Amino acid sequence: MKLYKISLFVLGATLLTACNDIDEQVPEDGSLTKEQLQETNLAIPERAEATFNGMFDMMGKPHTCWPTGGNSSRADDFGFITIALSADLEGADICLPNSGYNWFSTCSEYSTRNANYANPYMRYRIPYNQIGIANEVLALYPEDTTDPNAVNMLAQARAIRAFDYLNLAPYFQFSAATSADQPCVPILRAGADYSNNPRATVKEVYEYIIEDLNYAVDHLQSGVRTSKDRIDKNVALALRARANLALGNWADAAADAEAAMQGYTPATIAEVSKPAFCNINEHNWIWGINITTEMAGIDGAPTAASWYCAFTGDGYAPYINPPFINTLLYNKIPATDVRKGWWLDANKQSPNLEGLTWVDPETGATATGNEIPTFVIKDVKIAYDPYTNVKFGMKSGVGSTVNNNDFPLIRVEEMILTLAEAQLRGGDEAKAKTTLENFVKTYRDPSYSAAAGGRSLADEIWFQRRVELWGEGLFIFDAKRLNKHIVRFHGKGTTNFPDAFQFNVENNDPWLNMRFPSTELNNNYAIVDNNGGQQPVAGEEAGKPVLRDGVTD
Repeated sequence: MKLYKISLFVLGATLLTACNDIDEQVPEDGSLTKEQLQETNLAIPERAEATFNGMFDMMGKPHTCWPTGGNSSRADDFGFITIALSADLEGADICLPNSGYNWFSTCSEYSTRNANYANPYMRYRIPYNQIGIANEVLALYPEDTTDPNAVNMLAQARAIRAFDYLNLAPYFQFSAATSADQPCVPILRAGADYSNNPRATVKEVYEYIIEDLNYAVDHLQSGVRTSKDRIDKNVALALRARANLALGNWADAAADAEAAMQGYTPATIAEVSKPAFCNINEHNWIWGINITTEMAGIDGAPTAASWYCAFTGDGYAPYINPPFINTLLYNKIPATDVRKGWWLDANKQSPNLEGLTWVDPETGATATGNEIPTFVIKDVKIAYDPYTNVKFGMKSGVGSTVNNNDFPLIRVEEMILTLAEAQLRGGDEAKAKTTLENFVKTYRDPSYSAAAGGRSLADEIWFQRRVELWGEGLFIFDAKRLNKHIVRFHGKGTTNFPDAFQFNVENNDPWLNMRFPSTELNNNYAIVDNNGGQQPVAGEEAGKPVLRDGVTD
C-alpha cells in the first residue's frame, strides 16, 4: 500500500489554479455560436452524450480537481465523496485519528477556513466544475426542444445543478430561516460576467434550486434511467424534499418525500446486520455514485472504500483506522437496535462481523468474525480502535484491493425521516410519531418507542437521522438548518475524539460558514468573503463543554 503522508497543508496560488475551471461558456472569439453549437450537436449527438456523461463521471472519480500536475496524487481528491466526508468531519459524530496520514485533519480541527488550503478549495471547486458542465449540457439544445432524449438530458442537468447548489448553500451561510437575505454563493447564470459575479442571497440561491428541480420533476419519469447513478423523477423529488426541508416548506417537503420513496423499501434488519452500504444496486438506494473498477484504479486510489471501509486491502482506512463514531452518540443507541452493530463496541466486537473472513495474502494467516478488528497485516491493516465503523462493507469482498465501493447519495430511509420531520413541523405530531415508529420498529429496532430516549420528538427524529445517515454527508446540513450547536464532548473523559478535536461550536458562530478560496477571491472581484469567529480551541474549558444539542445530552 503506497500512502502519501501530509507534508504541506498550505498550497500556493500557483498550485491551486491547476484545477480545471469549467465556468465559462463557449468563448466568443474563434468558436461556435450557441446556435451553431446546437446544430452541431444535433448532427453529431455523440458530442452531447459525451458532455452529459462527463457531468456524472466526476461525482466519485479520483483526482477530480487535480487530474494532472503537481497535486494529481492527492489522496483526499475524489469528487463529491470528498465533500461528504469533509462536511461530516466538521460535525460531531464521525472522526478519524489525529495522525500524520489523516488528510482530513483540517476538517476536524476547523482550519478549513484558510483561503489557500486545498480541502476547502476542492469543496468549492468541485460543485462549480459540475455546474459548469451542467451549463454546457443546457447550452447544447434549444430550450423549447421536444426531442425526448434532449429533454431528459436537460432535466438531469438542471437536477445536477440544483444538487451542487444544495452542497454549497448550507456551508457558506446560515439557514434560510435565519439568514434568507444574507449573501450566500454566486449563481453561474448564462451570460454572467464571472469576473464580477456577486454572491446571491440565500433566498435567491434556493429559488434557483427550486426552479431547476421543478423543471426536473416535471420532465423526468420514475424508473426510467440506465443506472442508479443517473437521475429520474424520484431523485428529483428527493432533492426537492431536501430543499423544501431547508426552506421550512413543511407540506411540500412531506409531499415530495412521500412521492420520492415510491417503489423503494428500506433495508431490512437482516440486510443491515452485516456490513453493507457499498453497492448501488441495494434496493433501498434511490441515487448513488457508481464507482467502477476502472475508477478505483490501483495503488490505493482515493475512493469511498479507501477512506471509509474497514475491509479494504489497499486503502487509508485500514492503515490509519477507519472513521469511528463519537461515543456520545454511540452510547445513546439502544442495545436492541441493529445499528449498534454498525460500529465496534468498547471491546472491539460487533455481531455484524459474523461469517466474515480476512486472509493475509503474504502469510496466509486468517482472521474470522470478531478476530478481524485486532488482525494485523503488514503495510495493509492495523488493529482497529474501539467504536470503529463496520457499517460500510467491501463490494469486492473482504481484503480486496479493488476499491470499487459505491457511495449512497439518497436512500429511502432518509426520505422516511424527512417525511416524519415535515409532518411534525407542519403540525401533525401524531402522524409524525407513527411514521417514525413504524420505520424504526419494522426495520431497525423491534423494541423501539419514540419516547424511550427522553428527547422531544423533533430531537428524536434528528437522533434517528444522525444514526441512520452516519457518514453519508448530511450532519452539517441538518445541524445548520436546525440551528443546533456542534457538540463533540461534555467535558473530560466523555468522548473518544482525539484531544486536538475536542471542542464544541455554538450554532451562531461565524466560523461555521466556509470562506471562499483564494482563486475565487482573486478572479471574481465582486466577492465579499465571510468573516468573523475564530478557529475553535480544544481543551476542557476553551472547548465550550457546556454546550448541548438535545440528542447526546
